[in-house]
Amino acid sequence: MRCTHWRRVPLALAQEARQKAPDGCVDRALQCQLSSHEGDEHYGLLAELATYGTALWLRWRADYVNLVVLRDCPVTGPEPEPDSQGCCLFAGHPEQHTWQNAPGEASCAS
Repeated sequence: MRCTHWRRVPLALAQEARQKAPDGCVDRALQCQLSSHEGDEHYGLLAELATYGTALWLRWRADYVNLVVLRDCPVTGPEPEPDSQGCCLFAGHPEQHTWQNAPGEASCAS
């Protein structure tokens, strides 16, 4: 099950994110992409970046919010097929990989 925390992207950070996003589009509110967790640090995906294997994330806690560029998680699912889904999170993320907390989901865009 995915974390239920949401965060509005502050205007200044949304403007900065639009400048970094290849297509110039970012959402104004994001849900934490981690599986349900005890910690108070949350991550919402803003955009895949032009540099292969990196993405722009909004990281927040109760007392701060910022943008971070993180490498993609290199782990792929347990399926032996060549089109096996990879993890949609960032390298070194806490908790479960995306295919572990949402079996059957085929997209990283949700």
